[in-house]
Amino acid sequence: MELGYIGLGKMGKNMVLRLLENGVRVVAWNRSSEPLEEVKASGAIIASDVADVVKKLKSPRLIWLMLPQGDVVEQFVEELSVLLEKDDVVIDGGNSFFKDTLRHSKTLESKGISLMDVGTSGGPSGAKEGACLMIGGPARLYEKNQSLFNIIAAPNAYKYLGQTGAGHFAKMVHNGIEYGMMQAIAEGAAILEKSNFNYNLSDVFSIYNNRSVIESRLIDWTKRAFDIDPKLTNISSTINHTGEGEWTINTAEELGIEVPVIKSSYEVRVHSAKEPENFRNKVVSAMRGQFGGHAVKKD
Repeated sequence: MELGYIGLGKMGKNMVLRLLENGVRVVAWNRSSEPLEEVKASGAIIASDVADVVKKLKSPRLIWLMLPQGDVVEQFVEELSVLLEKDDVVIDGGNSFFKDTLRHSKTLESKGISLMDVGTSGGPSGAKEGACLMIGGPARLYEKNQSLFNIIAAPNAYKYLGQTGAGHFAKMVHNGIEYGMMQAIAEGAAILEKSNFNYNLSDVFSIYNNRSVIESRLIDWTKRAFDIDPKLTNISSTINHTGEGEWTINTAEELGIEVPVIKSSYEVRVHSAKEPENFRNKVVSAMRGQFGGHAVKKD
């Protein structure tokens, strides 16, 4: 089994290391050299550029993109549409907007190249230890590449969800749900912190995460954040955000679905930079730091 891999960020690098550990031949390229050297030391074949990735793979080729959504994915899809050949396959494992995915699919299909979209969840640790994969694309390609998905995913943590775009649509909604869940947890933590009971919040969240109705990975990550920094003194109130929450809201409006929880949690993130020392917002930021390394540290 072999795979071209473009994009060695926090998740991409760890996924490549997992692939190598499982005997997959990986031809990797990244703009910066440091992660390339790390995966090279673990057995990856390093390409000098995207064209070299294509050159070093046998036909029909399979190339995984793990890139920031938007213009970057656009650029690489255009480049690959020229470099690849009929029957080659591109997998977009990032957080592309599903409408962009449908458009990219048409661009590639015009050259006889197929696109699969794989919504990937689990953060950098999931990429190394086993991710959650939401898979869209032609059913025949899912069946052909199921052994690859089985290697990348945690046990029972991947599923074929339907035609091209279905994977990224499901991941978009996943992230919208995530916004709402994180906001509710943060609001609860803020109430506890403001009360007169002088709670040890790590203790509270430890018990929340032991057979309670709200037991979850998010609760556990919140506990870990309080273990490290009980008052979140070193965490900024600013909550960085990407496009998925807004996409979920806009798509819901197109479908006539009201999403007040997701919408309000998104608006909190948008306005968070204007609220210095907001403990509720710090909790969300701290959670993001725990599962994805996204937390904004105070200056």
